[in-house]
Amino acid sequence: MGFVQLVHGEVIDMKRMMMLLGALLVTIPIRAVEPEVAVSDVSTGLRPFFERYDADRGNLDRFYNIPLSKNDHQRKLDFYKEQLGALGKIDFEGLSRAGQVDYLLLRNEIVHTRKRILKEGALDAEVVSLLPFWEPIVKQLESHRRLEVADGKRVAAHMENIEGLISAAHSRLDGSLKEARKTWGKDKAARAHRRVRDLDRAVSNWFRFYNGYSPLFSWWVKRPAGRVNEALGEYAKLIKEQLVDRANKKPQGPDGLVGDPIGAEKLLEELEREMVAYTPAELVQIARREFAWCDREMAKASRALGYGDDWRKAQDHVKNLHVKPGDQPKLIKELALEAEKFLEERKLLTIPPLCKETWRIQMMSADRQRVNPYFTGGEVISVSFPTDEMAHKDKLMSMRGNNIHFSRATVHHELIPGHHLQGFMTARYRAYRRRFNTPFWTEGWALYWEMRLWDLEFPKSPEDRIGMLFWRKHRCARIIFSLGFHLGTMKAGEAVDFLVERVGHERRNATAEVRRSIQGGYSPLYQAAYMLGALQIRALQRKLVGEGKMTDRQFHDAVLRQNSIPIEMLRAALDRDVKLPRDYKPGWKFAKDGGSR
Repeated sequence: MGFVQLVHGEVIDMKRMMMLLGALLVTIPIRAVEPEVAVSDVSTGLRPFFERYDADRGNLDRFYNIPLSKNDHQRKLDFYKEQLGALGKIDFEGLSRAGQVDYLLLRNEIVHTRKRILKEGALDAEVVSLLPFWEPIVKQLESHRRLEVADGKRVAAHMENIEGLISAAHSRLDGSLKEARKTWGKDKAARAHRRVRDLDRAVSNWFRFYNGYSPLFSWWVKRPAGRVNEALGEYAKLIKEQLVDRANKKPQGPDGLVGDPIGAEKLLEELEREMVAYTPAELVQIARREFAWCDREMAKASRALGYGDDWRKAQDHVKNLHVKPGDQPKLIKELALEAEKFLEERKLLTIPPLCKETWRIQMMSADRQRVNPYFTGGEVISVSFPTDEMAHKDKLMSMRGNNIHFSRATVHHELIPGHHLQGFMTARYRAYRRRFNTPFWTEGWALYWEMRLWDLEFPKSPEDRIGMLFWRKHRCARIIFSLGFHLGTMKAGEAVDFLVERVGHERRNATAEVRRSIQGGYSPLYQAAYMLGALQIRALQRKLVGEGKMTDRQFHDAVLRQNSIPIEMLRAALDRDVKLPRDYKPGWKFAKDGGSR
């Protein structure tokens, strides 16, 4: 038996050492040893490239930040071109499979970031004629950034000239508002307003650099610079009140619903960025097929409750099965524990104990419920239910919309196995990939589980099935109305009616859903991503688990450990049958394999 000398000089034999180690292991709590969750991140050959890219991009964005600067615009374009060139020099074939996926993900991000910058430049070019003073302001800001010595007297004259240009532009616009409203649409006017405000802030920051530190400069420039700020503020106010706000007074639907359709071309660009190889029209057809399946299942559940084919009466019955005011948190807890137990008994995926331990509940304000009439989730599940400040009819609609059986489908969507578990895992596995965050993975995964649990007979009654079908129909409708809105084939008011008539929403809740979808806080494809991402994940699960290459648990754990990436790349990471050339282009047609049966 050998001997080991410890740091402080004590010598013990190997047998004693093994006994000590054994005793130590016995004292470690069993829950601390979790091979399924013990390994944190997974590094690939591209990790150093990611880190340098992030650092370089950060420096670039912090330095080149002058609004409307053509030099800044070009420098950013050059940077992303350089990054593509550097990426192209990497030995793609020499990378691991995970490294190749990282390569393709980063290339996709760089390509589309460069496209976005080009688009931003083109949009700015469309509005600069309304800002004839922008160039001398930018010239002064660029001079300051180069740390050129500022002559106070000369700069004061320059500021006075800029003020004159702004005042002249103000007078021209104010004197031709009727014509300007025809020429400048809401989008262009809003962009012009933002750019004037950007220039206003930039001038303020520029003068603040010198003020008080350079007394002679302050003596010359304080008043002229202040007048430029005043003129920019007044001009921004004129554009907003007379062009932007006037356009917003023409709502496209009830309750002031206003949104900006982006058109077919932009939708195709977004689909390309998300690596989805379908056209918007094809996606609408996919949604209609899924909707038809939901209609058939809804009719079955309706008949089981004795309502025949009148699914609306059956759904109305379910809506009235809600808890009394104040009892919703208790219901949430019960439903969350029920879902966790169901998953673990069937060994469907790994749920880390700390994840189960650390989710929380908060109640959603009445104001937030105008935009989010249902639950939102993650580590904190925000619960929609009536508050005392709501109007009586709104209280009733909130209770009906968040009834027991609708909630039974949303709690696991928001907590486990949905968004809370996702957030827990993405913070611990391949966290560097969170930059590629996509709703097709985030929302697609949560809805995939609604589908998977349906197949595993999680709904115990016709009421439960109606609750789950309501949400499945809603996801189908989201594709139809959100793409229809952006294609110009459906107006906001028509979208509200569609949700009320075809899905069975309370009108207040339908209005909030449409408002949430079109007001600009979400990407144009966000609402479509629920169903489409779910179909993608289900198609992949049916192949890998169906062919015996993985168990359910292995598949689901693997999806979470790949982090939030386009599902086409998730497929490339998990399915070795997928060829991955350097010039890989998305082409996966998943709708048939992932469709409801």
